[in-house]
Amino acid sequence: MGGKPHRLIVIGDVGVDLVLGPIAEWPRVGTEALVERSELRAGGSAGNAALAVSYLGGHSQLLSVVGNDEPGAWLRGQLQPLGAMLAVCDAPTTLSVGLIHSCGERTFFTTRGHLEAFSYEVLRPLIPPAPGASSIALLSGVFLTPALHPAYPLLIRELRSLGYDVALDTNWPPQGWSAALRAEVASWVSASDHVLLNELEVRSLADTTDLTAAIERLAPMLRRGATLVVKTGARGAIGAEDGLRCECAAPQASLFDTVGAGDSFNAGYLLARLDGAGLAEALAAGCRAASAIIARFPRRSIAAGDLTELRARSPQGALERV
Repeated sequence: MGGKPHRLIVIGDVGVDLVLGPIAEWPRVGTEALVERSELRAGGSAGNAALAVSYLGGHSQLLSVVGNDEPGAWLRGQLQPLGAMLAVCDAPTTLSVGLIHSCGERTFFTTRGHLEAFSYEVLRPLIPPAPGASSIALLSGVFLTPALHPAYPLLIRELRSLGYDVALDTNWPPQGWSAALRAEVASWVSASDHVLLNELEVRSLADTTDLTAAIERLAPMLRRGATLVVKTGARGAIGAEDGLRCECAAPQASLFDTVGAGDSFNAGYLLARLDGAGLAEALAAGCRAASAIIARFPRRSIAAGDLTELRARSPQGALERV
């Protein structure tokens, strides 16, 4: 990286992921099932986003923690070439096994591990001042970092004081949505510049099953000039910004492993924003990135030449009033 300052920092969860599949049905207790594919890789939502940035030829700095065991040493080796700053905590490294079902759905088994030791006190010394205007800090995986979770209002204020715009991707809360949690997340939304949620998260946060109604409820929470992005899976993405709504269709792709799709979208979208792209162009960049990256299995086979289509410009989505 040559000491070059990073205009994009990624803060959140990293872990060791083992992805297996496909499975047609859940096996009976006490039996053994054979699967066709597997990959051991660095993961976590923040880790996936940082890796996706590197696949796209961009640069970011990942700020997180790892455990003080052998998997933690392996994880550091995977992520430090990306310019990661990883504190080592006295805990076993978080491990996640992802089972891919033949219907396309996924099931995860995740240990608590080192992520429970990731606190504001550990994180704050790692955060550099923004190197210039238009720098962005992506916050990801808050509900998997329970010690950092209560400090989110302080963290967002501190990032803004250091010169960063704030991008927020909460991911799904394992405890489910309550009125208190909706109010808490709404306060983060109103303080962020880019709110990057999937369709289910948006509907759950707005407490409605209707996506259009959910966007209409959340859009007024945004600060002036901020953007709400709704990732709608294979359909693409929807953006709302300053009273405008933009929709972008995702490229068609044959997929086995969709783990990290939303994180890959975040990487493409934020890199485009850092390059000065408007809403429609950035949504298209996010959709291209997600489709191209998750179409590869194993992910470690991705090379720069494999992603040349990501450099192509996508047609901009149609703008309409919210």
